[in-house]
Amino acid sequence: MIDIMLPYYGDVALMQAAVNSVLAQSDAGWRLTVVDDTSHPDVPGWFESLGDERVRYVRNEQNLGVTGNFTKCLDLAEHDLMVMLGADDIMLPNYVGTVLSVAKDHPGVGMIQPGVEVIDEHGNLVNGLTDEVKKRLYAPKVDGRRVMGGEELAASLLRGNWLYFPSICWRTEAIRSVGFRPELRTTQDLALELELIERGEQMVVDTTVCFHYRRHLGSVSSKMALDGDRFTEERLLYSGAADRMRARGWKKAERAARVHSASRLHALTLLPSAVKGGQGDVAKALAKHAFGNG
Repeated sequence: MIDIMLPYYGDVALMQAAVNSVLAQSDAGWRLTVVDDTSHPDVPGWFESLGDERVRYVRNEQNLGVTGNFTKCLDLAEHDLMVMLGADDIMLPNYVGTVLSVAKDHPGVGMIQPGVEVIDEHGNLVNGLTDEVKKRLYAPKVDGRRVMGGEELAASLLRGNWLYFPSICWRTEAIRSVGFRPELRTTQDLALELELIERGEQMVVDTTVCFHYRRHLGSVSSKMALDGDRFTEERLLYSGAADRMRARGWKKAERAARVHSASRLHALTLLPSAVKGGQGDVAKALAKHAFGNG
């Protein structure tokens, strides 16, 4: 069984599409828990109308924020495996069957990254620059399945984080042992993944496409990128990671953390827009991140 945890805040229709994608799973080995951090009046009634005992709906008495709601989801998970589904993402019908098959063949693995396609806000498949760079420059070459861990996986992610967090199936005990850091907003996923790797956890990458990740400009990370705050957080994360990798003797991972090429490239792509928009302070921050030493 897999606990599908859905920390919800945002568009009602997209959330309902995410829930319906879970209900359409071809493998019955799942239980869905939605933790509602909104105050939309019609949402509780919609869940009640589903009449499905496999779906558990919880509404927070007060808004917990992103990290608080994620943490509550961790607390509510009960099965050995779990996924933190995005409230605007879509599970294809073969998602649960795919990750359960991987878990059966690799018992005790900490993370499972299945195949992902990217969609826009309208549900159309897209292949933008960010995801093309992930696929061609940073993601490992995998034919079917591949087990990764240690310095190899750490260095790969520090060069460029090619994972799709909402699609990852986690061993519940592993992710709960690390949890989410309240001071982080856009680097929460990479920080978590690196700590699990440093604790000896492995990941299985399976190329079977079973998940649609929705990318749109309304995301928190997109807004932070436009004002430069994202890269301030990223610099601190990479600096700390580089020091830890050095202490471990992981030289390739340390170098990848200090160079953080994908993060620099991202800042560089945003620089022309900041200059054109007359955002001088933002442009300076982006240039510092793209070309600076830290």
